[in-house]
Amino acid sequence: MASRGSAGGSRQVWSYQGMPWSQGTAVPGHTWDSGPCQASPCGVALDWFKVCVLSPTPAPGLIKSHRDKATNALLARSCCHLCPFSAGTMGSASFLKKAQALLRVRNQLARECLAELLSVFVLMLITLSGSAQMVTTSETKGNYLSAYLAGALAIMVAIHTGGGVSGAHLNPAYSFAVCLLEQFPWWKFPIYVAVQTSGSFIAAGAVYFLYYDAIWHYSNGTLTTSGPRETASIFATYPADYVSIANGFLDQVIGTGMLILGVLAITDTRNKPVPKGLESVAVALLVLSIEVSMGANCGCPMNPARDFGPRLFTYVAGWGAEVFSRGNGWWWVPLVAPLLGAAVGSALYQLFVAFHHPEEEGNPQDEQNSLVLVSATIPSDTKMSPGKKDEGVMLSQKK
Repeated sequence: MASRGSAGGSRQVWSYQGMPWSQGTAVPGHTWDSGPCQASPCGVALDWFKVCVLSPTPAPGLIKSHRDKATNALLARSCCHLCPFSAGTMGSASFLKKAQALLRVRNQLARECLAELLSVFVLMLITLSGSAQMVTTSETKGNYLSAYLAGALAIMVAIHTGGGVSGAHLNPAYSFAVCLLEQFPWWKFPIYVAVQTSGSFIAAGAVYFLYYDAIWHYSNGTLTTSGPRETASIFATYPADYVSIANGFLDQVIGTGMLILGVLAITDTRNKPVPKGLESVAVALLVLSIEVSMGANCGCPMNPARDFGPRLFTYVAGWGAEVFSRGNGWWWVPLVAPLLGAAVGSALYQLFVAFHHPEEEGNPQDEQNSLVLVSATIPSDTKMSPGKKDEGVMLSQKK
């Protein structure tokens, strides 16, 4: 590409392949301002593309002034096809747009389920991987603290993964709590539980294959749920030998109650919420504090989906029925106790804090807890159908 100076000395006429540039065809007299392109959606910063056509009769489709941003946005498509370097980039953009048009899910409930599934998968993939690294290396490349830290940081990533679509509940106990608080429709509760459990099951399978060689090497070729070389605890939680069912049940009620109470406090806009955007960090630190202080008895599951999904996977993958019988039939405690703990934690926060907020105009209850875990876009009107919700979101965006 070459150029020659214009009459004014500050302008340049750009040429391509030996001729003034315009789609490979000579366009005499067209002068262009130098500078990076701001109009091209292909994002290529080419000095000759930021145009200011000085010719009295500019070629059709060219942008007349790069200072008119609205015009740039409207004419970017017609202008970019003239760019000799944009064909490959525009081709990629076209492919992505076609793929989006083909794969995009418009149903609100389906979108929420997909986001929740991916969020739980991300959470469990990191959490179980931290546990697998600890167990299979005999704590030489990880310990309980590193496993707890991995799980807490995974919560932060998972919240950002689906928080704006599904609310990133991640936990049936939390879904149960917001249902009790009338911030989430009851008819969605079993759907979310099924999605969360499925995400945990799939993540357990991914971790099994990720650490396949390590698991079989550590276990000496035998998958067991007890003994010095057991590997079932990588996936599901089991109580310590000295912990009774009653004590373990109380442990889970208190631990989950503290979790829900803390999340409600963090997201209460009428109390002292954390700065916007840092909700995920606060929740991650909350979980870490609970795990390092209450994890000795049974590993702090606090999440029915987190425990049952991977436990079901171990049953299918070869650990056998002992995954349900170990610990005097412990498996049902992480399913039931967290739900009771969620109710207790919600009730405590409402009775001691939320019910006593001063009355304000409007309905402050609609705002409280509507954040879910982080900036959820789920409307508080539980009677609105998914289709109507999509229409409401589109209208709000237009405004």
